[in-house]
Amino acid sequence: MRILVCGGAGYIGSNMTALLAREGHEPVVFDNLSKGHRSAVKDAEFVQGDLADYELLTETLKTKRIEAVMHFAAWIEVGESVQEPLKYYQNNLSNTQNLLSAMEASNVGKFVFSSTAAVYGMPETVPITEEMPKAPINPYGQSKWAVEQMCQYQGQTGRLNYAALRYFNACGAGDNGARGEDHRPESHLIPLTIQAALGQRADIKIFGSDYDTPDGTCVRDYIHIDDLCRAHLLALNKLGDTPEQVYNLGNGQGYSVREVIETVRRVSGKDFSVVETDRRPGDPAVLTSDASKAKTVLGWSPEKPELETMVETAWKWHSDHPDGYAD
Repeated sequence: MRILVCGGAGYIGSNMTALLAREGHEPVVFDNLSKGHRSAVKDAEFVQGDLADYELLTETLKTKRIEAVMHFAAWIEVGESVQEPLKYYQNNLSNTQNLLSAMEASNVGKFVFSSTAAVYGMPETVPITEEMPKAPINPYGQSKWAVEQMCQYQGQTGRLNYAALRYFNACGAGDNGARGEDHRPESHLIPLTIQAALGQRADIKIFGSDYDTPDGTCVRDYIHIDDLCRAHLLALNKLGDTPEQVYNLGNGQGYSVREVIETVRRVSGKDFSVVETDRRPGDPAVLTSDASKAKTVLGWSPEKPELETMVETAWKWHSDHPDGYAD
C-alpha cells in the first residue's frame, strides 16, 4: 500500500516508515519538522507540511494516491499539556479532525492512530485492559481519548476503518540501534539515564523511593520500538476486516526506575550520580498493561521484552549519536 506517515520524521514515525519500506509498502512521510528530524527519514518520499494545512493534506492524499494513513504527529509532553492545554487541543485534536476531514474528501478510509495509556488516567487496578474506564487526568491524555471517540463515530458512518493503539512506554532504538530517540527536550527515563551515563547531565533523579513496590520506586511497562512498530503493521493489515480496532501495547511486565538505572549502568559500564527527591504529583506506583487482546486478535507478541535489550539498543544509538540527529 501507499501509506501517508504523519509525524514520520519523529522517533516512532521514522522507525515505522523504515519497517513499512522493508515490508514492501510505499511510505510517504508528512512532517512539519517541529520535533522530527529530516535525517531520520530514509527510504521514503518526504513532504514537509503541517496537519493544520487542509489544502496540502488533500493534495498530498490525492496526488500521492494514498491508501492508508498512520498518525504519529501529536505533542506528547504531559507536563507541557497542563501548562499549555490549548496547544495540545489544537494539534492533537483539531489538527487530527482536519486530517480525518481531508481523508474523507480524498476517499481514504484506513487509519492507524497512535494513542496512549494516558487515556486510562489513574487506574484502580493493574494490569490495565482495554475495557477499563477512560478517565484521563491531563490535556494530553484527554486529547488522545477525544480523537479515539471521533474515530469511533466516524467509523459508524462506514467511511473510516481505524485502529487505535494505546502505548505504554516506547523505548530502545530500532533496526539494531539504527534509529533512536532524539526528543528536545528529553523527558523519558531511559534516554535521560543514558545522557547521565554519557556525562551530558549532572545526574538522574528518582522521584519518590517510598512507593509500595519491591524497591520503593515506580514501576512502568516498557515496549521496544521494534515490537511496537510490528503491532502497527499487523493492525494496518487487518484494517479491511473491521471498522474498529483498539489495543493496548506493552510487555505486560514492569520495570522499576531503579532497575532501569542499574541496567544503564551495567550496559554502559559507566557510573553516574543518582539523586532521590520527592514524589511527583499524579505518579501511580505501578502501571502495567494487559496486551492479551493484541496477542489474540493480531497474533502479536513482544520479541524483545527484556529491559537489557531495550537499553542496549538505546545505548548503541546514543553512543553513536551523542548530539542526536545531524539536523
